[in-house]
Amino acid sequence: MTGPDLDSRVETYYVRVRGTVQGVGFRHATVRQAHALRIRGYVANMEDGSVEAVIQGAANQVDRMLSWLRHGPPSARVMEVISEEQFTDKRYERFEQH
Repeated sequence: MTGPDLDSRVETYYVRVRGTVQGVGFRHATVRQAHALRIRGYVANMEDGSVEAVIQGAANQVDRMLSWLRHGPPSARVMEVISEEQFTDKRYERFEQH
């Protein structure tokens, strides 16, 4: 049996977001959106000015989160989103900002 917020199949994606995504509240907004969608994983600023995230959850939740990341919060200017499914047994407990 699975928990109330996970389907039987959990997907995990590594995501890199480029554009004006640092200093505009992108990570904070990503955490709020992830919590609303019951996504687990993390979001972090990278030295090159991009943001990386690992998102984990049911397929429909992950799809909605990926869609949101393509735009981000209103203050962001997303230019590129690269996402790749990761096949892992690691299960995140929550979604957090690093």
